[in-house]
Order: sequence, then C-alpha cells, then structure tokens
Amino acid sequence: MTAAAPSPEQDLPETFYLKDYTPFGFEVDSVELTFRLQPSATRVLSRIRFTPKPGAADPRFFLHGEKLTLISARIDGVDISPEITPEGLTCVTPDSSFLWEAEVEIDPAGNTALEGLYMSGGMYCTQCEAEGFRKITYYPDRPDVMSTFTVRIEGAENVLLSNGNPVSQGDGVAEWHDPWPKPAYLFALVAGDLVNHPDSFTTQSGKEVELNIWVRPGDEGKCSFGMQALKKSMAWDEEVYGLEYDLDIFNIVAVYDFNMGAMENKGLNIFNSSCVLASPETSTDANFERIEAIIAHEYFHNWTGNRITCRDWFQLCLKEGLTVFRDAQFTSDMRSASVKRISDVIDLRARQFPEDQGPLSHPVRPEQFQEINNFYTATIYEKGAEVIGMLKRLVGDAAYKQALELYFQRHDGQACTIEDWLKVFEDATGRDLSQFKLWYSQAGTPRLKVTDSFAEGTYRLTFEQTTAPTPGQDHKDPRVIPIAVGLLNDKGEEVQPTTMLEMTEASQSFFFEGLGGKPVPSILREFSAPVILERDSSNAERAFLLAHDSDPFNRWEAGNALARESRISMITEGTAPDNAYLEALQKLVRDDDLDPAFRALILQPPSQSDIAQALFERGITPDPQKIHDAAETFSTTLAQQLADSLPRLYAETTLEGGYAPDAISAGKRALNGRILALLTRLDGGDQASRQYYAADNMTQQFGALSCLMKAEKGAVQSAAFLSQWKEDRLVMDKWFALQVACAAPGQAAGVAADLTRHPLFTLKNPNRFRAVMGALSGNHAGFHHHNGAGYRLLADNLIALDAINPQTTARMCTAFQTWKRYDSSRQDLIRQELQRIADQKGLSRDSNEMISRILNA
Repeated sequence: MTAAAPSPEQDLPETFYLKDYTPFGFEVDSVELTFRLQPSATRVLSRIRFTPKPGAADPRFFLHGEKLTLISARIDGVDISPEITPEGLTCVTPDSSFLWEAEVEIDPAGNTALEGLYMSGGMYCTQCEAEGFRKITYYPDRPDVMSTFTVRIEGAENVLLSNGNPVSQGDGVAEWHDPWPKPAYLFALVAGDLVNHPDSFTTQSGKEVELNIWVRPGDEGKCSFGMQALKKSMAWDEEVYGLEYDLDIFNIVAVYDFNMGAMENKGLNIFNSSCVLASPETSTDANFERIEAIIAHEYFHNWTGNRITCRDWFQLCLKEGLTVFRDAQFTSDMRSASVKRISDVIDLRARQFPEDQGPLSHPVRPEQFQEINNFYTATIYEKGAEVIGMLKRLVGDAAYKQALELYFQRHDGQACTIEDWLKVFEDATGRDLSQFKLWYSQAGTPRLKVTDSFAEGTYRLTFEQTTAPTPGQDHKDPRVIPIAVGLLNDKGEEVQPTTMLEMTEASQSFFFEGLGGKPVPSILREFSAPVILERDSSNAERAFLLAHDSDPFNRWEAGNALARESRISMITEGTAPDNAYLEALQKLVRDDDLDPAFRALILQPPSQSDIAQALFERGITPDPQKIHDAAETFSTTLAQQLADSLPRLYAETTLEGGYAPDAISAGKRALNGRILALLTRLDGGDQASRQYYAADNMTQQFGALSCLMKAEKGAVQSAAFLSQWKEDRLVMDKWFALQVACAAPGQAAGVAADLTRHPLFTLKNPNRFRAVMGALSGNHAGFHHHNGAGYRLLADNLIALDAINPQTTARMCTAFQTWKRYDSSRQDLIRQELQRIADQKGLSRDSNEMISRILNA
C-alpha cells in the first residue's frame, strides 16, 4: 500500500537535487547586522555589500527569508520595493558592487520551532543550521556563501554575545566582529542575564585564549567538567592534528530549549544544557562521557566544518562524518579505545542499520531531499564516520595524516565537496578512489557472506558481498571493503596477526599458507567496515573466540552472537537459556584481569529490537511480548547462576571515597550497576534500596532507582526522587524517561499518557518530549503492544507537536520506520496512525516528508 495523495489544498513539497547545484551569482563582501532586541518585535538591520560574479550561471538576485516583516529595503541608499514570496525576495540590482540595506521585524517569543532567533526562558538565542538564518533577515542562506560578519546587539540583558572577537561593550550594547568568512548557518547570537565560568587556554604558538561557559544563575556549579573537556579538546587537536584555535575568545552557552545536542557556531557554541552541564549529584557517568564527547565534537568543527565547510547540504557528511570520526578518536584516547569501539558499533547497529535497511534509507551523500533537517541522521553522522575510518585503514596512518594536512592547506576558507575530500587522498597516496566513492553514493548496508576451506596447510577465506535494493536504488555495485582478519590455532594462540584484506569484487578469495591445521578465523576485527557478516558458525566456535580472541571487539562480538542465538532459540524453540553461554559469562564476569567496562558490556544483552530484526531476517515474524519474556527469563537465569558470586562482585566493584568521572572509575561503576541489576532479581531490591539511600552521586542513585523500578519495587523511592529533584530540569528528564522505560509492556502507553498530563511535562521543550516519547518507542514490547495504544499515543503527540516544533516532530517519526517487520495486525494499526498523521491539514514539510517515506515502505 502506498501513501494517500496529498489533499487538494496541500501543495506538493519541492524536491531539491544535487545535480541542480548552481553557485550563487554574487560575492558577499561583508555583512553588518544590528539587532534591537524586543521579545515580540525585534528589529534586525542589515548592511551587506554584494558584488556580481562575472558570467554567473544564475545571475538572479534572490535572498532567502521566511516569516519576516520587511520594514524597508534600499540599494545604495535608494528605497526599493522588492518582490516578496513566502521563501524570500528578489529585485533588480546594479551590474557592479552595491550596498544592500534592509530592516525587518521578527518575533523571537513566538518562535516555538526553535530555528532562527528565539527565546528560551527569557534568554535570546539562535539556531541557524541548516536554514534558520533566513528566519532572522533576508540573506543568501546557503553554506557556499561565506563572508565576514560584524554584529551590533542592543538589549537590556547583561550579556550580549555573538561570533568572533568582541569589539566594544557598553551599557545595553555590544559589538562583535568575526574575521573568518563563514556561511550564515554558523551565525550565533545570545542575550540574557547570565553568569560565566571563566578559564583560559594557551595555544601551542603562545596565544592566550579566553574561555567562558555561560549559564543561568544557579548552574555555575555544573561547568567545571565541561571546561576541562574543552581544554582537553583544544590540546588534543593541536597534538594529533596540528590544529590551533584561531580567535581570542571561545564562548559556550547552555540553553534548555534546543532541538539539537549542540551547535558549532564560530567562537560561540550553543549547547543543549544536557550536553554541557554536569555535576556528580545530578549527572551519571554516561552523561559525563557524552558531554566530554560533544564538547570535543563541536570544538573540532572549528576546522572540520567552520574553516572548511560544505558547498551545499548534500555534502553534510563532509563535515559531520569527519568530525564524528575525530571525536571518536578523542574519546578513545581519553578513555578505553576498545570499549569506545564496541559502544559505537552497538549504537550504529541500533540506529543506523535499521535506517539503512528501511524506508528512510539514503546514501551518506544524498542525491535529493525535500527538507534538509530530515537528513541529520545516523547515516550522515555515524556511517559517515565509519567511511572515514575505512579510508584511514586502507591508506594507513601516515598517509591519512599527510592527506589531512593537504586538506587543510588546500581548502582552508572554502566550501567543499566529497570530490574535493577524496581528491586530497588520491593526490597524497596515488590511489584511485573512484570505487571507494560508492560508499558515499550507494545506500544500504552490505552483507558479507563468508565461507572457508583448508587443505595442505593453506586456509582459504571467500567473501561475497551483496547489498539489497533501497528506495530509489535497485542496483548496487561492489564496494571496496577493508576486512581485518586474524587466525587462531586450536589452543587459542594467534597464528596470523591482524591482516587488512582489501575486497574490491563481488566475490573474492584470500589465502593463508604455511599453517599446521585449520585455524579459527577472527573476521572483521575492530569492526573494520560497517557491514553485516554472515557466516555459518557454531556456538562452540563463538565460545572459543569469546575466551581467546585477542581482538576486544571480536571477543565481545562472539559473546553478543551467543546471546542472540540463545534468545532466538528460547523464542522459536522454547529452549532454556544456553548453559554453555551462561558458564562463559560467569567466567568472564569473575575475571578481575579484564577491564570492568568491558565486563559490563559483555553483560549487556542484545536489545529487544535487535532480536526482532534478527528474527525478521530469518523469515520469522517477531513477537515483541515473546522477545520481552525471553529477555526476562535469561536475565533471571543468569542471576541465579551467579547467585553465589553476586554479593562479592558487588562489594568488590563498589567504590569508596569521593566521586570522580574518570574512565577507570566509571568502568567499575558500570560493572557494579550490572551486578546490582542481577542481584535485584534475587533479593527483591534490598541492596538497591540501600544503595539508593546511601548514594552520594547520580550514577549510583539513579542506577539503584532503575533497578527498583524494573522490579516494580520503586514507588516510594521514585516519589522521593521526584520531590528531591523537581526543580532540576535535566534530572527530571531522567525521571520522566525512567517511568516509561521500566513500565511493563501492557502499561507503558498508559504510563506515558499519564506523564503527558504531569505538571512538569511540556510539548515545547524537546528534551522533555523526547524523554517521554523516546522512552515509549524504546520500550520495545510496550510500544508494540498488541492493543496499539503506544502507536496511538505517539501519533497524537506528533500531531500536537508538529504545529509547534516540526523539526523535533519529524525526527520522532522514525519510531515507526521498522513497522514492516511485524505481523499484519500491528502493521494495520501502525498504518492507520501514519495515515492519520499524513491526513492532517497544514502538516509541516518536515513531517510530511518523513511520514510519506515511511508509509511508502
């Protein structure tokens, strides 16, 4: 069934194509902006000098502008009356350089979409990526138009910030100048009654940079970790990439109402408060690690995104994929590289693989879109980073470094393409990367089927790669796939160290000679390529690799495969949990020589959604309730098997002394939390209750509460938690999410519905909306309960939110993307809700595109 056609009163949304790219016909020599701030009637005055480009392919003068009230417009001091449309304006211009002046009025207080200039709790702030600047003033709002900006802000607030370096500051006025040309999406302004957490950083060339984290009064105590993460990032980028910060000041501002995680605006990063504010009392270890990574990510954008940006939004992966790869390198250096890699793959498989195999599949560099906000996806970010990682593995560390140096030297100050990026590597290495480029143009996750044979001392591995058709792409050519392989003998000794095989054909064999016996292969070490590996393997071989493989990722992968096979057998055949796997887990969890963080990951079972996908790929219709029941049975059985060891393990992993967010301590607390979850299944929550009341940090308090809620023993503690933290927005987001995540399948939708009526719930705050609705869609058996209540509730809230915040609405629509893997009854229920959303009059372009693509699966 296909989506219903738009009703007559609905216009078909415009589709934009990569092939239609045409440069803007004018140079923007300089930009001067004046903001006269008023909540409902801010005036924006612009003075922009344009110069026509000789022989421009499109000489039309068109400035983007949406939801603007034009007060006046002048060219070279002469009043004009431009032709205005809902998308912008156009007018006749001189043949030579001219000064464009305009005055517009906008309504920040009424801007609930949180794009452009808006207000958050009395603070003015901006979000201009991807196309928010056109909601501030008339301008060629495209990433390939770069210019220097001078900004004057007039307002009653005590802090007035913009990009670049401060020029002057006085009573109610401030002026900023950014000397580095930038596209409009990197523009930023913040005005509010704020306080700062100051520091400084001395660059490798000896320049002192002023650093500030600006927050609302009362949040000053949550800034020190973020500041240290910023300074670590600055030092790391100098040491590893040779990149130095290029302004006199670096500001970060924490904002509670924000659609994204953070934004890398030049010299003025704006952060979702959840991604920068942290304290031991209010933040978990996971929060600390995420904050460290996001601060690094946004800082690294200073070069990979700001100094070198993307020519058009089809090239978004150029800045995001590279910067995600760089922040992953940073986290690996700051923490455990193997744990980071495993965690990244878990996330990739949970978010990007379903996207790549469903109706929302698109290439790393898309060929078309209707709404660019819908392409800030796991494919662009995480798969884009995997492509960078493969390129680095193929050319080697030294060549990668050489190519990056050439990239910054050749393209500094430019808006670039994927072709520019790959050409740098070709020039630096002499390699032809035309086949590798398919990773950017072909959607879908390749499947790598492996067979092997052994004869007369020679071991043969044969690989076959296939990629299923995806929307708009039926045919797939073979890609270059780096396959890291090691070989073990029957004693667990490595007889072939890690070797990087380079697959270039649809089917290809590789030979290993001089072996004394058939080895056990360890394939795709460190997850060397984002593919799905298919190989007939026994549980005995998986247990062998779990015990002996020297590659931490493949060791974890073997355990994950054992867990998956055990669950599937329990669901399809009614068997008990696999005893061999349980014994292997017991041995690993008791092995004090292993990294506690790695042991915690080993104890983390495959998600219920992962099991559903695995069943679907085997032609078995997944039953969410059966998957849930199998997960519960397995965890309880494991707890019973470890009963004698759990109290000792809990005591040994419980840290004494003050809290520290370092990687070693966090790893021990992660293992401690896994042990407590198992222990709670045996003692009814006694130990978790003691931990809850004794905890002096959020990791232990919230971890204990989670165990109690899951065991349906936490009503008293949950009420106490609410009373204790009701004034802290970020902690309350945790509380809201926990109520739904821990709800029994038949109760999840009802719990979520009740929470939407809670006095502290609001649709207008993206964090709070995601806390409830994201937790509902993440409660696999609850969201997919056969009564369809979860589907209806999510659809109700998406419809309500769309008129307020289309961007957040569209992203949450992805909860429905895997609907075709379930039974016909559930599919009918979901189809009804999708169609109900699609039939809404005035549905935003953002949501319309997402719902149409999902319905057309």
